[in-house]
Amino acid sequence: MNDTGGFGAHDGHERDDHDEWTEWRRGAHERSPFGDARGTDHGAGAVPPGAGGFGPDRSPPRIPLPRASVEDGGQPLPDLADLGDPAAVPLDLSHDVLKSLLGAWALAACSAAETAAVEEHLGACGACAEEALRLREAVGLLRQPESLDLDPALRTRVLESCLDRRPPRIPVPEWAAAYDAETARLDALLQDFGDAEWHAPVRLRWFEADAATSRRTTVAGVIAHLLTVDGLVAVALGLEDPLAGLAGSAPEAVGPAARTEAFWRTSHFPPTRSVRGPWREQSHGIVRTVSFTGSTAGGLEVPYGEFALPLHDAMLDRAFECWMHAEDIAEAVDYPYEPPAPSHLNKMIDLAARMLPAALAERRRTGLSAPGRTPHLVPAGAPGRSLRLEIEGAAGGEWLIPLDSPAAVGSADHEVAHVALDGVEFCRLTAGHVSPEEAAAGQLGDREAIRDVLFAAAGLSRL
Repeated sequence: MNDTGGFGAHDGHERDDHDEWTEWRRGAHERSPFGDARGTDHGAGAVPPGAGGFGPDRSPPRIPLPRASVEDGGQPLPDLADLGDPAAVPLDLSHDVLKSLLGAWALAACSAAETAAVEEHLGACGACAEEALRLREAVGLLRQPESLDLDPALRTRVLESCLDRRPPRIPVPEWAAAYDAETARLDALLQDFGDAEWHAPVRLRWFEADAATSRRTTVAGVIAHLLTVDGLVAVALGLEDPLAGLAGSAPEAVGPAARTEAFWRTSHFPPTRSVRGPWREQSHGIVRTVSFTGSTAGGLEVPYGEFALPLHDAMLDRAFECWMHAEDIAEAVDYPYEPPAPSHLNKMIDLAARMLPAALAERRRTGLSAPGRTPHLVPAGAPGRSLRLEIEGAAGGEWLIPLDSPAAVGSADHEVAHVALDGVEFCRLTAGHVSPEEAAAGQLGDREAIRDVLFAAAGLSRL
């Protein structure tokens, strides 16, 4: 056949086409930066003029290689100024679409273009702006600054790590460390409380004249109580009295109970969450002041009305009461609360043990217990009948309690009784949270002496 354009054409144009194909391949090889060892073209894959296909003497087309970059071809790079403004074109969204994006905007989940469109819309639409503000506040409630579920020892570890690297210029005295720790723990418990928790009912318990006594208040009322009684220490240090300026507060209200009743009576009832700020500022001021004064202020007396305590013992007393009332609050809101660190708990137990001889003498003076078997009081500094108080646990130890005189010395040779208690149970006994009949884990010896000591320990409690 003599069809033109067919695969087997043999007309008179065959020679011309072959020559033209040969010349085109030679020129393409010289022009292209690519080519194999035989000079074949691997360029853009163009078809030479007049080539109607491939025949017996023509190779099939090869797969072209990737294009060369501008750098490989020696061409100049484009000027960045010629690329134009790279800023994204602002989105043109309807009001309904922008309103639907407010939730994602509050959660910072929008793209940059969507954020810009929403924020531009908020400047012109008051209704959407109010909705966006409410959503932002709701998101803030979902992201609390701290969590109560953190490891209770986390604060101590962080502080220890910091102090190992850089000791404090003005350290907290050792006898004030328990107060610093317990007020910080209670403040951490309070920080997430809402109005319902602040007005949760709390029953304060203590022993008076060998009988269990209680008083109902709220969580806010408990913090008000701590504020007023801690004020005894604040006033002794020259700080402001929290009762100052309260209309109707009696100047003769010097004891813990009287000061608390005066505050409750003259303040808004029931107290609200606003009491947390003054209590926290006062506790910080007390710790800061004793840190500046150092050990020189430890012997300063703090009057409690009917008695007085040296400042270092008063700080332990305030740490102990802060812990006990923190447990009252935690029980009211159904939240777990751990005891103090063993080193702090041991100091609190030691303070109570040192106060027991005077409490025993007060019981005899008021007729709550019969005189001891000795015909007269033991002279000051002399050994006398003693009870061995054994406290179990990590904060434990042993104390010999003189039974017949506050000035007597406890003596193992004159031991007439032995009582064993758990450390936390002993503290709850001295706080009036556990009855004397239920406190002792083990008793041995003079039953009357044991009873007097246990009830004297419960008598250390107060409002």
